[in-house]
Amino acid sequence: MPETRSVVIPEGLEGERLDAAMARLFGLSRTKAADLIGAGAVLVEGVLPIKSERVHAGVMLEVEFPDAAAPIAIDTEPVPGLRVLHDDDDIVVVDKPVGVAAHPSPGWTGPTVVGGLAAAGYRVATSGAAERQGVVHRLDVGTSGVMVVAKSERGYSVLKTAFKERTVDKVYHAVVQGHPDPSRGTVDAPIGRHPKDDWRWAVTANGKESVTHYETLEAFRAASLLIVHLETGRTHQIRVHLSALRHPCVGDLTYGADPTLSSRLELTRQWLHARELGFAHPSSGAPVRFTSPYPDDLERALEVLREE
Repeated sequence: MPETRSVVIPEGLEGERLDAAMARLFGLSRTKAADLIGAGAVLVEGVLPIKSERVHAGVMLEVEFPDAAAPIAIDTEPVPGLRVLHDDDDIVVVDKPVGVAAHPSPGWTGPTVVGGLAAAGYRVATSGAAERQGVVHRLDVGTSGVMVVAKSERGYSVLKTAFKERTVDKVYHAVVQGHPDPSRGTVDAPIGRHPKDDWRWAVTANGKESVTHYETLEAFRAASLLIVHLETGRTHQIRVHLSALRHPCVGDLTYGADPTLSSRLELTRQWLHARELGFAHPSSGAPVRFTSPYPDDLERALEVLREE
């Protein structure tokens, strides 16, 4: 069955060629976009356009895809709280707020980093799966902090290789319940789907290799602030490994956190923050490092713990 999707052209795409704008909005190749335009499947303000036509912010774009397997549309609405920490020809580094996904996915209707960058007029690399072009790594929706997106094809290729070969320094800060003993250590345990709940992850015998290093930075009466270095990058890795140590992230009810403590600290998500990201710049090869400050909700919780 054909599927029609409608979207208002955002300010960030003002003046773009129609086929290029469609590629950004719907995760298409420009060739596929041009084919749809040529087939008469595209209307701009109700009028059949040409592929080289320039689009204007605020106009309505309608696209009829030939089957229901149409690509996921990228919501190009501005994302409140999404800050750009660095921008050059190869990369854009952002401070991702909580409640924002890295990229569109089935079932997710909230804001995304990809959409927020598009709305702000940033052009990212076209490499990668259609709905996550330019994305070389991800942060969970409930995790805030520093994240890099590739703008050039060279940047995408070099960074994907760096993450694969584990040469990127990924540093997180986490507040966990209790006091890990020893105060510093390594968790080397495979992670896979939870045997009972497929929406969770767990340490499983047949899971993927997962390695997490941690060290206590500060100890409180009921919790500890840890610095965490990731060797691998599995979904929910830090949350799963710390829960396996019986020291779940404070506020992480999914992985066994105490709801009473979460409530006292007024946390509605896990206390986990992507603090630093260091890597060799894809163009110059020079080492670069970016740091994200604690967001307000995590800072407030930390202050309460310190006062206690």
